[in-house]
Amino acid sequence: MATENDSKNTAMNAGSDLRVGFSSITITPAEPVWLYGYASPQRQQPYAGKIHDLYVNAMACEDAAGGRVVLVTLDLCVMRKREAEQVMARLMNRTGLPPERILINLSHTHSGPMIGTEDPQRYPLPPVMQSRIAEYTHWLIERVAESAAKALADLRPAEVSWGRGRVSFVRNRRKYGEDGRYAGMGANPDGYSDPRVTVLRVTDPDGTIRGIISSLACHAVTLGPKNLMLCGDYPAFAKHDLAERHPHAVPLFVQGCGADANTYPRATPDQMEWARRHGRELADEVDRVMAGPLAPVRGPIGAGKEWLDLPLLQQSRQELEAGLKGPSSVAQANARRIMELINRGEIPPVSHRAMVGLWRFGNDLTLVALPGETVSGYAVRMEEIVNPDRLWVAGYCDEVFGYLPNADIVREGGYENRGLVREVGQFDAAVEDVVVDGVRRLALSVHV
Repeated sequence: MATENDSKNTAMNAGSDLRVGFSSITITPAEPVWLYGYASPQRQQPYAGKIHDLYVNAMACEDAAGGRVVLVTLDLCVMRKREAEQVMARLMNRTGLPPERILINLSHTHSGPMIGTEDPQRYPLPPVMQSRIAEYTHWLIERVAESAAKALADLRPAEVSWGRGRVSFVRNRRKYGEDGRYAGMGANPDGYSDPRVTVLRVTDPDGTIRGIISSLACHAVTLGPKNLMLCGDYPAFAKHDLAERHPHAVPLFVQGCGADANTYPRATPDQMEWARRHGRELADEVDRVMAGPLAPVRGPIGAGKEWLDLPLLQQSRQELEAGLKGPSSVAQANARRIMELINRGEIPPVSHRAMVGLWRFGNDLTLVALPGETVSGYAVRMEEIVNPDRLWVAGYCDEVFGYLPNADIVREGGYENRGLVREVGQFDAAVEDVVVDGVRRLALSVHV
């Protein structure tokens, strides 16, 4: 396990020109609400208790020229468009920063509180629960804005460095039959997944660790649909362990492109213990990486975002009618809503508008931020654009509208090809190239 003294053994980043600030604010609901992440009937009730508090954590960075960025991480499952827009507006107002210099990332815990106005409409919530969720969402938005403001107020000289490790519990979750066709969800040890852990360590000039950022591409689903306890799943257990080991540090977790990867094992009779084990393994690996040789992260900081029109599949009536009989309730809902539009004489949407982002920290590290429940193939495609040795890719950024499949998954079908959850449409296979081309343009336009 790393110690504060161990952090002084890597002088590679001496002379850092960054100032960094942190904040950590509890976002545990004042009263129990429904959990979000599973549609199982037993989840249709307020949570039964909490394993630990949930948090919004923020890291603010400033370069020598005064260029600032703020990364905000949340122990939540999803954030739909309406709430994403409200949160971004409040963050911009509180920080004075433009949207390209703000990133929001969700851990995607499936044992966090339901938020917003759209997802509650999918379930038979009693009026008192609808009101409670609405009040919580309003309160949450203010806490997110407060976290960014506090991180900016905490800016002071720091040395930032980074490295990579790996964990053993990440598994591809798309199973295939002998004919090579998608055959359902389950652990697939032969399928692609990304077990790499990206680690950023932030220290005071004297070597005291002030901030720890860990990033992994894996669903936070060690706790299955039978769990009724409020919990941040393995990412929160990892943060808890790191905070105990490094009492002066604020730990952040950034979810990667792991929409088609699950923890293994998961949803077992002793699932809470496995969530702790997965969290401990992640924390142990973060400590191991921090104790070894790390590469420097320096300024200047360049930032950019670009709106993309993500193409939606255009289906015939026959295809839509077949979709109504498919296994996915979300795909069924999409087919039904599209047919309702057509029957009213309206034109179904041809695209979904979403944003991609890119931050450059000098020539040391580039962070690519992708929206939605992003599948692992996108991280591979990003390596065509940015040097893999200096690349960090995050999914679940800013807005989580449902799954963002790549072309292979669109062609294969299956769970990650369900389409938009609250809006109309399923993605076309061309969505992958649209996303890749958008990030490529950002990589060419964001200079440092």
